[in-house]
Amino acid sequence: MNGSAHAGRAVASSAGAGPNLLVINGPNINLLGLREPDIYGEENYDALLSLVEQTAREHGFRATCYQSNHEGDLVDAIQQAFGVYDGIVINPAAYTHTSIAILDALKAVGMPFVEVHISAVETREDFRQVSYVRQAAAATITGRGIQGYQDALLFLCDFLAKSQPERL
Repeated sequence: MNGSAHAGRAVASSAGAGPNLLVINGPNINLLGLREPDIYGEENYDALLSLVEQTAREHGFRATCYQSNHEGDLVDAIQQAFGVYDGIVINPAAYTHTSIAILDALKAVGMPFVEVHISAVETREDFRQVSYVRQAAAATITGRGIQGYQDALLFLCDFLAKSQPERL
């Protein structure tokens, strides 16, 4: 997988424990803390990675974070997740509103996923209120800052435990 310096960073591991999750972040998420802090908050991408790591450690699952600014790389990451991960937490960022390719990849791999957004996209500009991936998501979490990632991870763990208990 190509992507940012944080691409493919395994941020937590619990030996033989719960599900193995992939957290995918789209364009500009690597600039958290710099980009429009009045909208996205002042916490940076490392704080997001630390939150994912802490959540995985405390709740006994594995997580890998991946970030790219390139649509094709995000599609590749989703496709490569098949057979490796149990579920995906995804913030497609700006591709939320434009990428049928990301939706098609998520549907093709057929694993449960949760869409997450740092800001409350439903209250922002009209074009940001459109989400292609939402139609196939197990859940969508918006407007909770980076805390939304923890909510998404815990929701996905619970969803997997209820829907696929034999796999975990």
